[in-house]
Amino acid sequence: MSERHPIIAITGSSGAGTSTVTRTFSTIFRRENVEAAIIEGDSFHRFNRREMQQKLSEADQAGNKHFSHFGPENNLFQDLENLFRTYSESGQGRSRKYLHSTQEAEPYGQDPGTFTAWENLPGETDMLFYEGLHGAVVTPEHNIAQYPDLLIGVVPVINLEWIQKLWRDKNQRGYSTEAVTDTILRRMPDYLHYICPQFTHTHVNFQRVPMVDTSNPFIARDIPSADESMVVIRFANPKGIDFQYLRNMIDDSYMSRANTIVIPGGKMELAMQLIFTPFVWRMMERRKRVIHNL
Repeated sequence: MSERHPIIAITGSSGAGTSTVTRTFSTIFRRENVEAAIIEGDSFHRFNRREMQQKLSEADQAGNKHFSHFGPENNLFQDLENLFRTYSESGQGRSRKYLHSTQEAEPYGQDPGTFTAWENLPGETDMLFYEGLHGAVVTPEHNIAQYPDLLIGVVPVINLEWIQKLWRDKNQRGYSTEAVTDTILRRMPDYLHYICPQFTHTHVNFQRVPMVDTSNPFIARDIPSADESMVVIRFANPKGIDFQYLRNMIDDSYMSRANTIVIPGGKMELAMQLIFTPFVWRMMERRKRVIHNL
């Protein structure tokens, strides 16, 4: 952790909804004039799309049915840890982009599914913002979770997570239901070992719970809407959190435990604004104080 060079990390599996949190923070940064270095977790995958397809084929031939994007063999944990460490120490580091689509790849003159070249971060930023799969990973070799000043988990109930992934991969990426189902099954061991444990290290978790039947996610025709959901917000350390203020500001919210507030799904972005804007204020105040005292 660093007062001069703070880090915010959003962690959640593919299809969990981390982009909603990223959109909220983008609004906060713009409103509060915060210059953030934005890091996408996919840029720390080890292989590009074509290489990953080849590795998957080789794994299948070798009888390995659990080769996935979630595990350490397919991600650059060391590079991500180095980025967090060097940024917390000096405000510097290296990053790249993973180009998901033709639209993203076109400005770089590259094919979709490839990486841009590694580049140094901008010279002076107020904080680093990471969104991806592994912002709170801890393994015997690596401890990425020790560096972020604010760790946020986005964890829909598992059936909803699968529905969101199925809808995105089928409608936006052209995969069949069978192909997406195979990916979900393949990822399960790494999900259990490298995704779930991260949420014991997060400072705040958001879990969306649908209020409609999702018992068979593989036949769902659409994603349950925000208004068809509730969101469970759990604080690892509730000290300093003004729950009464949150309840007054968010209609139909209630406390389910001493460190947990439940809100209507449609109020999730409002809740994030109310909760995280003060966090950003405090980070910026500490940063300015440290710089002033140098």
